[in-house]
Amino acid sequence: MASRGKTETDKLKQNMQDQLDRLMAQLADLEEAREDLDDDEYEETKQETLEQLKDFKESLSKMMAGNMTLVDELNGMQLAIQAAISQAFKTPEVIKLFAKKQPGQLRQRLAQVERDGKVNKLSPDLYTQQKVEILMALSKLGDKLTPEEEAFVASNSSEALNEFEKVSGQLESSDKLLQVAGSQVQQASK
Repeated sequence: MASRGKTETDKLKQNMQDQLDRLMAQLADLEEAREDLDDDEYEETKQETLEQLKDFKESLSKMMAGNMTLVDELNGMQLAIQAAISQAFKTPEVIKLFAKKQPGQLRQRLAQVERDGKVNKLSPDLYTQQKVEILMALSKLGDKLTPEEEAFVASNSSEALNEFEKVSGQLESSDKLLQVAGSQVQQASK
């Protein structure tokens, strides 16, 4: 099972502690060896070590501002969406087609589900569940739903599907924000 950044964060903390210990030992060794070094060599080595400490302090400040974790907010949203999908979609084929972004095949699957529902090959509950999942997936992939399909989703969607709708909407707004930021970075670098 994935550590979701905990192992990496612990390793990063250990590496930071090791680097701090190394820089402090380097300063202590320099002071002990001061008699063996000429003044220029001592000052140059001390300045290099102090510069390394300054760089280390800046890195540490940046990490502390980010709460020193490697799992960022977008990754957290992706995890939430993954969890929402696993709770919202119970039909493996719908999950697969949604993940592969295949609205055409989802429409074919919808036609098959509707056919199976009419001939009572699917129970009413299973028919409703699968149809809502497919319609929700189509909607999220940008496929236009008919007013009848929208009404069906509205009247039959589960709590898990509503949660999925809310969480995935947050990701879409974050994606737009990232696109704007990315285009501004590209324009600034020109």
